[in-house]
Amino acid sequence: MPTRDDLLRGGYGPYRANNDLLSYHLTLRVDPEAKSIAGTNVVRFRMLLDGQRIQLELTPALTIESITFEKKPLTYRREERTLWIDFPRMLHKGDAGEVTVAYSGKPVTQGRFGCFSFDKDKEGKPWITTACEGEGASVWWPNKDQWRDEPQDGMEIDVAVPNGLMDVSNGRFAGSKDLGDGYTEWKWVVHYPINNYDVALTIGEYQHFSEKHKDTTLDYYALPEDLDKAKAQFAQVPVMLDAYEHYFGEYPFDKDGYKLIEVPYAGMEHQSAVAYGNHFENGYNGRDWTGVGISPKFDFIIIHESGHEWFGNSITAEDVSDMWIHEGWTTYMESLYVEYRWGKADAIKYLNGLKPKIKNEMPIITPHDINAEPPEDQYFKGALMINTLRSVIDDDPKWFHDIHDFYQNFQYQNIMTENVEQWWDGRTHTDLGPFFDQYLRHAALPILELRFNPAGGTVGYHWKTEEGGFAMPIKVGDPQHWTLIKPVTTEWRTMPWTGTQDAFQVATDLYYVTVIKE
Repeated sequence: MPTRDDLLRGGYGPYRANNDLLSYHLTLRVDPEAKSIAGTNVVRFRMLLDGQRIQLELTPALTIESITFEKKPLTYRREERTLWIDFPRMLHKGDAGEVTVAYSGKPVTQGRFGCFSFDKDKEGKPWITTACEGEGASVWWPNKDQWRDEPQDGMEIDVAVPNGLMDVSNGRFAGSKDLGDGYTEWKWVVHYPINNYDVALTIGEYQHFSEKHKDTTLDYYALPEDLDKAKAQFAQVPVMLDAYEHYFGEYPFDKDGYKLIEVPYAGMEHQSAVAYGNHFENGYNGRDWTGVGISPKFDFIIIHESGHEWFGNSITAEDVSDMWIHEGWTTYMESLYVEYRWGKADAIKYLNGLKPKIKNEMPIITPHDINAEPPEDQYFKGALMINTLRSVIDDDPKWFHDIHDFYQNFQYQNIMTENVEQWWDGRTHTDLGPFFDQYLRHAALPILELRFNPAGGTVGYHWKTEEGGFAMPIKVGDPQHWTLIKPVTTEWRTMPWTGTQDAFQVATDLYYVTVIKE
């Protein structure tokens, strides 16, 4: 059952909906010895409706020093991590305003990647990182902690750390300044809207090297002892960019550049500042990720997390319920990288290696307006659904044109599954609603039921699904000369077949379905 905090974070209530984010300016001082932070966030917004209250978030584990508006303190109330902030006068539709939240405290390390972690490198020096997609960015900084509204004018991030350390954050480096008190401030400017969970600190004794890919600056950051390994492993980045730009178009954050930063956890898709912790080796943590011999050809974290620059960062789901738009598409992008490098056969083999990871126990899309991450099937089943759609279209030149235009149409937008469905309906001139609903809104796979009649020399077929209008075409019969059939859920249809049951094949490497033979 969702908690009160899950409902407050997940919902887009009236005090979120009445305003539109313009920008954030986060200023932070990080004390590695005390494991504490202190700073301010200036939140600029424009009112969409008349109102005297807005909703922001900050974990109760951190202390609010003040919240000010027009240099005067505001009245506010805390409920879980929600901040109900009241203004002394009515703000009218169209008015722009800003509030400054000053806060301090010790962030609580939590979640798979720590969320905000005060670690040490091999030399015992501070190595401080953030990764808060599931836990919520408000674990360490005050913001509008949801997905639907991103600061349209971007963000400034100023981080003061002890001398000798470097902070690498999102956006374009704007300079550093010795503060004269043993701390240096590192300044970054984000030129695009950004997901709040993408905002990152990575603090350590980093060594920097760089190159260019067309018009994109590539900046790499590694600890001193790993510099040579990073220079060798990060050579995969330009080829990755070639592949993804080939299919979807230019890297979407050229004004901010692309950064790859060594971290002590696996990795995260922080916008323009991708976190990398795959130990400078191919596969995923040294493993053959899909078990079919292809993963060891490339570094999984570089390829997957960088793919999120297109799906997750440039195109973002409005609600966590539709997170498959990030993960399903990015997992499918892994196969496109394989196809770009080694051909379609290896890409299909790679995708089918994902099947053992899928549980089919619950729908990929979870209830809206609740802070609850969907099941892992969103990655693997989502990717195989997309590959199934490719097989339904059954025209590779058209498919590659379609996915390019799909991305370009929604670039820099926040969307939901309904937007995806409507676009593909228009593109294919087909009602794909039952297709998307069966794969995304139900747990079970489509079942192709087959009944053989040796005496009559036929095989009967139909779809068994929760979606009554499911009518996906599929290739069956002889793999050397496939027959395209069009089963439906409402009736049994037949086709000629004089061979054995075993000889009758279904192209399950191209379509993610269950087959039952009777």
